[in-house]
Amino acid sequence: MNVVPLRDRHALDNKIPSAEAHFDLVVVGAGHAGTSAAIAASKAGESVLLIDEHPVRGSLIGTDVPYFFGGRATAAVQQSGRMLEQLFGANPDLEEAFDLHVDVRLGTVAWGLYVNGPAMRALPEPLLGIADGEGAMMVGFDRLLLATGARDVVLGFPGWNQPGVMGAQGFAALASRYEALSSRRIVVLGSGALGLETALTAHAHGIEVAAVVEVADTIQGPAERAAQVRASGIPIYLGTTIAATKGGIDGVEGVTLASLNAPLGNDGSTELVCDTIVLALGVTPATELLDAAGIAPGETITLIGDAATAQRPDAAYLQAWAAALARHAAPDTIVCQCEDVTRADLIGVQPPHYLDRPEAMAARTLSSLLNDGPAHPDQIKRLTRAGMGQCQGRRCRDQVACLLAAEQKVPLSAVPMASYRAPVRPVPLAVLADWQERGDMAAGWDVWFGIPTQWTPYAVIGTPEEAEHVAGLGGNMHV
Repeated sequence: MNVVPLRDRHALDNKIPSAEAHFDLVVVGAGHAGTSAAIAASKAGESVLLIDEHPVRGSLIGTDVPYFFGGRATAAVQQSGRMLEQLFGANPDLEEAFDLHVDVRLGTVAWGLYVNGPAMRALPEPLLGIADGEGAMMVGFDRLLLATGARDVVLGFPGWNQPGVMGAQGFAALASRYEALSSRRIVVLGSGALGLETALTAHAHGIEVAAVVEVADTIQGPAERAAQVRASGIPIYLGTTIAATKGGIDGVEGVTLASLNAPLGNDGSTELVCDTIVLALGVTPATELLDAAGIAPGETITLIGDAATAQRPDAAYLQAWAAALARHAAPDTIVCQCEDVTRADLIGVQPPHYLDRPEAMAARTLSSLLNDGPAHPDQIKRLTRAGMGQCQGRRCRDQVACLLAAEQKVPLSAVPMASYRAPVRPVPLAVLADWQERGDMAAGWDVWFGIPTQWTPYAVIGTPEEAEHVAGLGGNMHV
């Protein structure tokens, strides 16, 4: 006789629903690499979903997601129809994907990736959470390609927390993809391949480049591109850092450069007029989905394009930039714009100014924290909220790591990067909450895994049975 085992209705098994749609292949990122992969798979007879968060809504551009746009977008980004036209103009292959019946969803973010593993075994299949401005859903897949590109490495300096300071990725997107950039005269930080390319892109778009600034004593990018920059009449300042920025009602109005080869107080400062400072120190692969899921790429989930090939700048080079930019940075220089965390706050491990600072907490410092071992950016994030804001740490993640390395007197490579958590894109709660549980899913959630002494069930709250439950079973918490 076959005995059917009893299933605990309080367990996670079977409570997580299957995906609302399933595809042979899901591609995240509709740039050249992602679109080409989607087209090839569709021609091979596979069902394909291709999503891209572009065109990015104007509200997200204002929060520097997914790039560091730096408050230099024109009003054109508020026109969704125009933004969509610009996207198709920048990538004509999208039309072929539509013609091949690829399910193309633009303006759609991938906010969470979930797969079974050591910490999760109850999923019916691998799931990808996606959302647009109207709703969210889970999709299942046999294979997932992440063509998510790269993000800028951002380091702060005096006055960087004002409109007009942006990343090279944001600059390129606004200048080329969307044609919605309001900059007229820029200063580029970094003389690597990215910095030189940014300067040449600006020049090609009729934007004046006041200078390319480099903390090293030699140009870091290809000699051929450097020659093109010089031939365009763009000056390159070597062994130089930012001492100050001048701001006005619209943000950046100028920058003061200082030589690193002269003593403080006599550093041969140079003042330049500009409305934008572009950080082009380097990029890092945009692998937030994998990082938040705690998994590595493999046969089922693969990185392609810049997400697979982009290389972070050398750690020593980043530390040199961080040290040079900190040379003129006061303790109140902002590190985390979203939470208004300063250098002093981070080194003192203090909460944001909008929270109370009891005497015992005010006496805390990073030095006292280090008595218990090396500081981790995740620990610092929880204590200071640096990295918890709307941009989700894109503007301060690398700064925090560099600052911790400097304060602990260790190489940057010894400091881990802060982790990611889903959702890896800001998604309105109204969108995520628009989800109905099945009856069998709802059953059993009023107690914690069937242990009634841990909770007071919903059904008895406010009834005479509540007191009986508390007295008889020892429950003292409501869910």
